[in-house]
Amino acid sequence: MFIDRVVVKVEAGTGGAGCSSFRREKFVPMGGPDGGEGGSGGDVIVRCDTNLATLLDFTYRDSWKAERGENGMGSNKSGKSGDDVVLPVPAGTVIKNSDTGEVLGEILNHGDEIIVAKGGRGGKGNAFFATATHQSPREWQPGEEGELFSLELELKLIADVGLVGQPNAGKSTLLSVISAARPKIADYPFTTLQPNLGVVQLSDHRTFVVADIPGIIEGAHEGKGLGLQFLRHIERTRILAFLLPIDVMEWQTEYDKLRAEIAAYSPELAAKPHCVVFSKLDLWGEQMIPELNAPGAFGIYSISAPARLGLDELKNEWWKRILEIKKAAAGV
Repeated sequence: MFIDRVVVKVEAGTGGAGCSSFRREKFVPMGGPDGGEGGSGGDVIVRCDTNLATLLDFTYRDSWKAERGENGMGSNKSGKSGDDVVLPVPAGTVIKNSDTGEVLGEILNHGDEIIVAKGGRGGKGNAFFATATHQSPREWQPGEEGELFSLELELKLIADVGLVGQPNAGKSTLLSVISAARPKIADYPFTTLQPNLGVVQLSDHRTFVVADIPGIIEGAHEGKGLGLQFLRHIERTRILAFLLPIDVMEWQTEYDKLRAEIAAYSPELAAKPHCVVFSKLDLWGEQMIPELNAPGAFGIYSISAPARLGLDELKNEWWKRILEIKKAAAGV
C-alpha cells in the first residue's frame, strides 16, 4: 500500500527535576548542598532512510514520545538524560507543523536528520544556588516540559523523469518495458492508483529513475480525478515527459490541457524541461511524428512500448538532459 501523507503526534521528553540535598558524612559536620541537576528529556528526530518507499508504518502508530530525563541525586549526581526517539521516513518527505502549516524541513538524503521536538532541560539542584552569602540553599528547579506537536509528513517522490498524461496514455506500459517495475496495466482508465518508480539501466552502468504518475485529467489542480493527491509527486522530477496516445488524434488539445493543468498547479513545475512522447505507435501502423506546437519542449518523439520502437533514442535523450541538469546544478 502506498501511503504518502500522515499526521502523527510527537512529544519530546520532560527534563528531570533537580535535587535538594545536603552532604552528610562522618567528620564533615557542615558538608553543604550537593543536590545534582536533572537529566534532559529526549528529542524526537526525523531521519531519512532510503530503504523506505512509503509512510505506511505511521498508519500503525500515530503517537511518538521520547523518554523523560531522570531526577538529580545527592552527591552532585546528575540524572540520566532521556533517550531520543527516531522516526524513519523515506527520502523526499516534507515535515510540517499540522496546526500552523509551518514547514519544519525536508528530508532528501540518507541519514539526514531534523529535530522536530526538543526535549526539556533538566532542573538545577540546590548545589547550583549556593553562594558565599547563601550557603544552605534549599531551592531546586523542576524539569522543563518537552515540546509537543502534531506533525504532517508528506512524501514527494524523487525521480529524474516524471511521466505525465491522461488515463490510459500508456505510462505504466512504458515504465514496465524500460525498467524492472511492474505497475498494474489494464485497458480501462485510472488503472494506476498510486505512483510507481522504475530504475532505467543504460550501458556503462548509467541509471536514472522514472516515475509513473496516475492519470491527470482536466481540473486535476482543483482536486478532480486523483487530482492533488498525486500532482505533488512530480514536483521533484528533473524532466517531465508528456505522453500523448497517437490514436487520440486531438493531439494539440490534449497537450495544451496537460500543460495548463501543470501550470495551474505550479508555475515552477511548468518551467521544468519537458518533452512530448507520442505513445502507442503500433496502433498507427507506420513510423511518424505528428505535427504539434510545443514551445519549450526539448524534443518530440514517437514510441511503441510493446513493440520496443523508439525507446533507445528516448532513453538516451533523457539521459543527456539529466546529465546537463546535474552539471548545471553542480556548477560544472
